[in-house]
Amino acid sequence: VQLQASGGGLVQAGGSLRLSCAASGRTSPSYAMAWFRQAPGKEREFIGWSGGSTYIADSVKGRFTISRDNAKNTVYLHMNSLKPEDTAVYYCAARSGSAIYTSPVDYYSWGQGTLVTVSS
Repeated sequence: VQLQASGGGLVQAGGSLRLSCAASGRTSPSYAMAWFRQAPGKEREFIGWSGGSTYIADSVKGRFTISRDNAKNTVYLHMNSLKPEDTAVYYCAARSGSAIYTSPVDYYSWGQGTLVTVSS
């Protein structure tokens, strides 16, 4: 599975962005897709997951949501009320299976990352 993330950019605090992750290759609606982010000097952080349902990490719950369009093999990360601390490179990842995996080591397909910068 090949993943292409897009939608990052510069936004002011309080603003919104929608990230997209398009999958190609041997895709399947049964594939789990997830979003992670990595800020400079920090470890890669789990943000959310889309499988048979969706799951959002507590750190962004209430501000971020995930949606998925299986017809387009695309998963979206909707980010609202953005804060400067949300500044990071955002990555999408995929793996087979329906369980919720929150560790980066559990994913074997990764997109190239898209940079989100939130100014104060």
